[in-house]
Amino acid sequence: MMNGTEGDGDRPGDEDRSGDDHVDRLRRQWALELPDLDTEPMAILGRAFRLSNLVRPSIEATFADFGLDRGEFDVIATLRRSGAPYRLTPTDMYSALMISSGGLTHRLDRLEKAGLIRREKSLRDGRSVLVALSEAGAALAEKAFRTDMASEASFLQALDGKEREALAALLRKLIAGIENEQARGEDEKAD
Repeated sequence: MMNGTEGDGDRPGDEDRSGDDHVDRLRRQWALELPDLDTEPMAILGRAFRLSNLVRPSIEATFADFGLDRGEFDVIATLRRSGAPYRLTPTDMYSALMISSGGLTHRLDRLEKAGLIRREKSLRDGRSVLVALSEAGAALAEKAFRTDMASEASFLQALDGKEREALAALLRKLIAGIENEQARGEDEKAD
């Protein structure tokens, strides 16, 4: 299925133009096929999708070097950034990670087996369980995150400091707007 964000071909509009990227080429192709359609959303959202696809393999390789998949890293990173004593309830974790409780349980089982987390009874409520990061898990989360940030920084070299700040501010504004709109939609559905 051609969704407009993949595949290049030898078609009119495919010619290389200095400074153009994959999305520019796709937009030119669509302009020929559907000249009445405004493809401006691709200029932003298509690039965000393309960017994610370009950097994902490097990020996943970084975590794999530490014996983790991305989901496992997300769990130990969530615990690590929560601050001492690096413990959260499973409910807090799956809400923060935006995954199902079953998906979290599977990750926790693997991480516990690896000695990176442990499940503890809550001191406040003996029926509740807390997920705690082990010392090994905390050390691994920090090492993996530091390595990932160095790797990701290398992707930003095409932009100077002011450009990175401007792009981050615009992306923040766009994401906040989308999140707010979706939250309003959820509130309207609940009413």
